[in-house]
Amino acid sequence: MQARYAGHCAACAKRIEPAAEIARSADGSAWVHAACAASASAPTGKATKRKAGPRVLTPDEPVPAGTTEVFTDGACRGNPGPGGWAWVVSDGPRDSGHDPATTNQRMEVRAAYEAIRVLPGTLVVVSDSTYVVNCFKNSWWTGWRARGWVSSANKPVANRDLWEPLIDLVEERGDVTFRWVKGHSGHPMNDLVDRLAVEASHHGR
Repeated sequence: MQARYAGHCAACAKRIEPAAEIARSADGSAWVHAACAASASAPTGKATKRKAGPRVLTPDEPVPAGTTEVFTDGACRGNPGPGGWAWVVSDGPRDSGHDPATTNQRMEVRAAYEAIRVLPGTLVVVSDSTYVVNCFKNSWWTGWRARGWVSSANKPVANRDLWEPLIDLVEERGDVTFRWVKGHSGHPMNDLVDRLAVEASHHGR
């Protein structure tokens, strides 16, 4: 079939031009040049390595030894309106920030990015945002890239300016996993980071 939008081939990483012949990758998760799909299906005697996306831990899965668990959250007064983001490590560092005009989803993504940008070593990012966690759990990001940052509904991906650097950083590091936690459920660390994000949304008044 022909590409409707510009994008990048998940196999060779070269640009896919509109109207170029394309096909699904072998695992069906992305679009590639038709020629790349054909060569990938031909036996070469060599195994093709595909970089795996980040894992998403189940709620009961233990955090591996030597891994830092960081809790992140975003808040917004008005949505859109003044917002704040925060991250915190139990008995460790924490940070937060303010945005005068934003949305809750943007602050959730920003919180995860800021934590991953600063904290070294293997990380588990714990968030009550399905928007953040499901991006990696359901591999939304591979489709966004393959379609040239167009959603499955053929619309520009919302908050691309925040998603793209987050996804690039997660992929580049290769040592980040995610976990979802139910918000406002009495989890002390989730409650703490929520409070910090709400406080940050009031900064700059």
